Order: sequence, then structure tokens, then C-alpha cells
Amino acid sequence: MRRTVVSAERPEAIFIMGPTASGKTALAIALQQQLPVELINVDSAQVYRQLDIGSAKPDKATLAAAPHRLIDIRDPAEAYSAADFIADASREMAEISGRGKIPLLVGGTMLYFKALLEGLAEMPAANAEIRDEIQRQADRDGWAAVHEQLRAVDPKTAAALHPNHSQRIQRALEVYRVSGVPMSTLREKNSRGGIGDSYAIKQISLLPRNRSYIHNRIQQRFDEMMTQGFEQEVRALHERGDLNENLPAIRSVGYRQLWQYLEGQHSLEEAVEKGVVATRQLAKRQITWLRNWPGSTEIEIDNGEGLLAADNIYQLSLKKLHSAPIYSGSVNS
Repeated sequence: MRRTVVSAERPEAIFIMGPTASGKTALAIALQQQLPVELINVDSAQVYRQLDIGSAKPDKATLAAAPHRLIDIRDPAEAYSAADFIADASREMAEISGRGKIPLLVGGTMLYFKALLEGLAEMPAANAEIRDEIQRQADRDGWAAVHEQLRAVDPKTAAALHPNHSQRIQRALEVYRVSGVPMSTLREKNSRGGIGDSYAIKQISLLPRNRSYIHNRIQQRFDEMMTQGFEQEVRALHERGDLNENLPAIRSVGYRQLWQYLEGQHSLEEAVEKGVVATRQLAKRQITWLRNWPGSTEIEIDNGEGLLAADNIYQLSLKKLHSAPIYSGSVNS
């Protein structure tokens, strides 16, 4: 018999979070077999059509058996923002809850989870001219130099960003140049759109005790993606003619490195190596976010000597969901 997870006046929701290659999707699908949940994707690459292999998107058979909302909803030529995600996820959650089911949000884009919980401060609209100017500077001087420029005008935002966080650095500097006000100051104003007080949310974080296991899984998965045709997938995107390296879809880890290979900037071997390194850096950032995430129930995916079996992780998650605290409070960035 299927069971609900919590009892509360507010509708229920579950978040499954974790670094890349930690087994989030497999866990979410397993939980769907036991709980009255419907799945919502929280992966910024999987929202794009044609980004299949490199985003580790569930295959068609899996999606047929366990549909995920917010997958394949954008063309790679289009931008998709955290504000777009708030609007889309809020709508889908309301529809699922309205039918007496539980929204289960699964993915590794931590900024989307944070924005959904807390909302977003009002920010100035994108300015293509200023954004292009920042990109040209980064191409010339490197993102570390641009990061230092941001530090000079908005030290609080810069302190929360690694110099490799190119998209977020670009946006923060763009906001300052458009408005004359640091992004950190704007964020301290009233936010809009958060659902943190509207749902009884329980959160599960899949985390490694030994990061080497995640590193090994990333290497293995990247190798498998190459065998499955990842290079051909990126080549098809490259040959479209209407895409470029600065679009959010193409800047996704793995895609950007193979795109640069097709542009003649690296050999294929170098691109693969850089893609693996970038993915490991992404996992490190995700783990850092989750270590500072309030109210989340952590499940270690290894015992220090080896990875736990998927069924063990599932049983732990199912057990802990029933006693996990309901989200309350803000998320540290």
C-alpha cells in the first residue's frame, strides 16, 4: 500500500538533492514505486531539448515509466532562468498537489532549489550589450580577472562565487553595471516567488563520505557518455548554426568542453579531460552547498570503504523521510 510521507495542513513536497553522479534519479524513481509522488526535474541542462547524453537525462523508456516534468521544455537557443524555474515548478507543484499527489523534485541545480524556497529579489532585466562586453573581457583576461572586478564592487556576492562560476559572475557584474547597486544589496530586499512557507517540504541530500567515489563515478559516467555518442550529440548542436558557446545550454559542463574541441581549441582527449575536471568541480560546489543546507536529512552513499547498494540507499531514504524535519528557514548560499 502506498503511504504519504508527512501529515500537515500544508500540501506535502519532497526534495531529493545531491551532487552529480550520486544516484538521485534512481532514488526518485524507486520512491515513486512506494509513495504517491510525481517527479519534477531540477537540472538546468535537462530542461533543454537535444541535451540528452551529456546531461544524463533519463532515457525515453525510463521517462515513459516514470515521467519527469520540466524536461525538454526549452530549445538550446533559448535562455532559462531561475525565475523561469520558480514559475514552472510552482505551477507543476500546485497541479500535482491539487490531485492529491506529492511533488517530488529531484536534481542537482542547487540555485534552483534555493530560489524556489526563498524566491528571488527584483533584479534589472538582462542587458545584451553589457553582457557581451563582460564576455569579451573574460575571453581576453580570464574569468578570474572578471571575478576580481566583481569583488571590487560587490565583495559579498564575489565571496560566495568561485572564479569558475562564469555565468553567475557575469550576471552579478551585469546587475551592478546596469543598476549601480550590488546584487547582494538587491537580494536583501523583499524576495518574490518562494514556496518555502506554502508546502511541508522534506529534504533528502545524497552525500559521499569519501569524495573519491563521486570522482570515480564521474570518470566512469563521462567515459560511458562518450561511448554512447556524446561527441556526436554536441556535433549536431554545433552544426545547427544558431548556437554559440555563450548560451546557457552550451555552457553546461561537458557540452562547453566538447564545443571548444569542435571549435579547434582542444584535442578530443583534452576536451574529455577538461569535461571530467569541470564535472568534478561542479560536484564539489554542490557538496559545499548541501553541507550548509538547513533542515536537510543527509544520507551517505558510501560507508568509507565502498558505495552502498542502490536498494540500501532507497531503504534508508524511505525510513528517514518519515522522521525528517519539515523545511523552515533560509538556505545559505
